[in-house]
Amino acid sequence: MDNWDEIRTAYQVAHKGTVSGAAEALGVHHATVIRHIDALEQRLGVKLFQRHARGYTATEAGQDLLQVAQATDDQFTQLAGRIRGQGEGVSGDLVVTSLGMASAYMTPILTAFQIENPEVRIRYRTGERVLRLEYGEAHVAIRAGAQPQEPDNVVQPFMTHQMALVAAQSYIDRHGVPRDEADLRNHFFVGRDEDNSRAPFSRWLAARVPDTAMVYRASDSRHMQDAILAGAGIGFTMAQLARDEPTLTEVFPRQDEWSAPLWIVTHVDLHRTTKVQAFLRFLKERAKDLEC
Repeated sequence: MDNWDEIRTAYQVAHKGTVSGAAEALGVHHATVIRHIDALEQRLGVKLFQRHARGYTATEAGQDLLQVAQATDDQFTQLAGRIRGQGEGVSGDLVVTSLGMASAYMTPILTAFQIENPEVRIRYRTGERVLRLEYGEAHVAIRAGAQPQEPDNVVQPFMTHQMALVAAQSYIDRHGVPRDEADLRNHFFVGRDEDNSRAPFSRWLAARVPDTAMVYRASDSRHMQDAILAGAGIGFTMAQLARDEPTLTEVFPRQDEWSAPLWIVTHVDLHRTTKVQAFLRFLKERAKDLEC
């Protein structure tokens, strides 16, 4: 069907029984109602209504149309109710995105939020690709680096993404720790399996150690972390992990240029929904324990 406005008009005529009643329900002029009915009957090649002094009475074909239109109207009403419920309650999917490295602290937060709100289903999407909030790919994004500038997004400061250069005790037992910056080139490192990382700490390290020192590369932040813990080499981890993991030791003083600001980003259309606001409050409260 090319024109759903005509179907809706026919449904209201059948429901109200008069052109004027349908026009009032639809908020249009009665001439528009008559034009829609005439056009629909012409398109279908059948009379949908019998005209008489008291109004319009649906024919057998009109009754068939009324049943389909009634079912469709009921389905849209139910859909609207579900959508309103999702907007008003803390339930349904909550899609959060961040870099994979942030999983170390985001996963416990997301888990705690889901336990506190059992009708919520968490979808945590990590990776290098920036998900498009305006296309509904995520409700909340945690972004690193320069402040996002998309005009339809609400951007709030979150915390500082602090990194630490660490090694496992098993590595230290074999190779010791760097004496100074010049000694870095004499050690072995775990790095990302790409040559064009934009992370400031990756660029810092690439400028100070030869490529041959990168003896273990991984494409995923969690795999890099596992390799560092296993003693494959020195590498960067979140400062929170360096603080909480007893088998890791910071082997070089932290540098300001390793850090980057983190931002909480939401789309303006979803920012004030109950579910998103509940998660934002929860996230900011838990973030107080993350700063190192």
